[in-house]
Amino acid sequence: MVTLYVGAVIVALVVLNAGQAQMLPPGASQFSPPPPPPLPPPKIEVPVVPQMDAPPSQPTVLPPGRGSFGDRINSCLDEGAAAGLGPDERTAYSRSCANQ
Repeated sequence: MVTLYVGAVIVALVVLNAGQAQMLPPGASQFSPPPPPPLPPPKIEVPVVPQMDAPPSQPTVLPPGRGSFGDRINSCLDEGAAAGLGPDERTAYSRSCANQ
C-alpha cells in the first residue's frame, strides 16, 4: 500500500515537471522563432614543432621599402645639389623625383 502512494507521488512529480517544461517565459510568444544555433567551436591549429635534426632555415631578407616622403625629398634635394642644379631647378627636380 505504501509503495502505491510512493509510486503515485513520483508519477505526479514527473507529470508536474513535464508540464513546467511547456510553459513560456514572461514576455515570450508561442510563435517566437527558436533561438539561433550555437556558434561552431573555434578552429585550433597545432603549431609546427621544429625538428632537432633539421638544418636551420635562412631568414628571408626583404628589400628596403620606399621610405617616407620626407626621406625621399631630402635624398632628391641632395642629388639635385650634387648635380649642380640651382634652387628653382632643384625644387622642380625634387618634386618629380620624390613622386616616382
